[in-house]
Amino acid sequence: MKLSNDSVKEKLIKKFGEQVSCFQEPYGMLTFETPKEINLKVLSFLFDDETLKFTFLTAICAVHYPDKKDKELAVVYHLHSLTANLRIRFKVFTAIEKPDVFTATGIFSSANWMERETFDFYGVNFIGHPNLKRILNVDEMDYFPMRKEFPLEDQTRIDKDDEMFGRG
Repeated sequence: MKLSNDSVKEKLIKKFGEQVSCFQEPYGMLTFETPKEINLKVLSFLFDDETLKFTFLTAICAVHYPDKKDKELAVVYHLHSLTANLRIRFKVFTAIEKPDVFTATGIFSSANWMERETFDFYGVNFIGHPNLKRILNVDEMDYFPMRKEFPLEDQTRIDKDDEMFGRG
């Protein structure tokens, strides 16, 4: 059986039922969501299954959705099955007040750096991570710069003429 988005979706639904949802295929890449409590079960299944073999973790990143109550932060996993040359994406959402997600470092060694970077910029607390600390920003930074909590411009600046920027 040739691996396809449909066959991956069928296997996921068969294994996890309604816990996998929101299936889409933007630009041909299968995308779905799971509860954050089962992210490791889904990752292990995708990694270990004999026909799936999603053994390459391409990326882990986060997205801040300030208007989604209790789902403000999304952790996004990009996986690649090298044998089938198929890529998928799945998301887990967490509340910004308690941004806890289980670490994937036990399955993918490459998750170490990516989770540290995601923590550094978004504040996602990867439970069980062996060395979760800032990696690119200074240790004294008391905020997470990629969150959409701050205005894009400094509103106190007086050296800009709004008419020059089409706002006057």
